Amino acid sequence: MSAKETVAVGQLLELLESRYAIRVLWALRDGHAQTFRLLQDSVGGITPNTLNTRIKELREANLLTHGTDGYVVTAAGADLLKRLGDLQAFAVKWSTAQAKKAK
Repeated sequence: MSAKETVAVGQLLELLESRYAIRVLWALRDGHAQTFRLLQDSVGGITPNTLNTRIKELREANLLTHGTDGYVVTAAGADLLKRLGDLQAFAVKWSTAQAKKAK
């Protein structure tokens, strides 16, 4: 991996490591717009102030936008979510392996 690629990955991970950032994107993965309140309910446990901050950061990163019906992921956000979909399959396998290891 080149230095430029390493920096890019680091920047993306820094954004996604922010509390609730991935959960906000994940709540919008089906492509349906959500109002602020619905998004807050979908994420669960997030304060309005934190949600506002995450929305601002994700909008600045061009991963999220606000349409006429509410918040939706952008094309870049949808691409990221598609790639994170592989994480779900990995997580299930990993969790199963961890459970077997604990027995």
